[in-house]
Amino acid sequence: MVLGDSLSAGYGLPPESGWVNLLERRLHSKSTNYKVINVSISGETTLGGRKRIEQALRNNESDIIIVALGANDGLQGRSISSIYENLEAVILICKQHNVTPLLVGMQLPPNYGISYTQRFRDIYPRLAEDQQLQLAPFLMEGFGDQIEFFQVDGIHPTVQAQKKMLDNIWPSLISVLKSRQTQTPVTSKNQPDEIDTSTGLTQ
Repeated sequence: MVLGDSLSAGYGLPPESGWVNLLERRLHSKSTNYKVINVSISGETTLGGRKRIEQALRNNESDIIIVALGANDGLQGRSISSIYENLEAVILICKQHNVTPLLVGMQLPPNYGISYTQRFRDIYPRLAEDQQLQLAPFLMEGFGDQIEFFQVDGIHPTVQAQKKMLDNIWPSLISVLKSRQTQTPVTSKNQPDEIDTSTGLTQ
């Protein structure tokens, strides 16, 4: 399951072209046992995710959840402590449901001030350490300063950027998948096929 905002909901993109759709295709190229559920909403905040996560987990049977929230909080200048607390609450609820969270780091443009942008960026590694989580890099790692990969609003990535976003997530997701596989009994009917990570990024 992917719990995110417009960056994961495919804002401004043709249908089925977002990085979450690409993720499902890449996983299916490895094993048809995988299913990806996207509950991302454009404009979503960490508080919104906190309010929705319990119901989302009840409605959708999931083993892993990719939590990609916080960008809108940062753009709105929300307090660092509230962002951390909301994300922490989401993580704890996931754990209560035996769902493994994968936290995605977020960053802000430099015009929000050095102090705030640094403290915002530090939320994610701090939370990952505190909760012993796998942390994926910023979705726009490696191209966030290249205007050609953004729509006219300068905020939302283009179709051409979606594979780059998936490639940023993929190694961390593989680590979580392998961790789940070692925790699941071999006799389980739901045990997915093992993914070969050596060729994952070329799919």
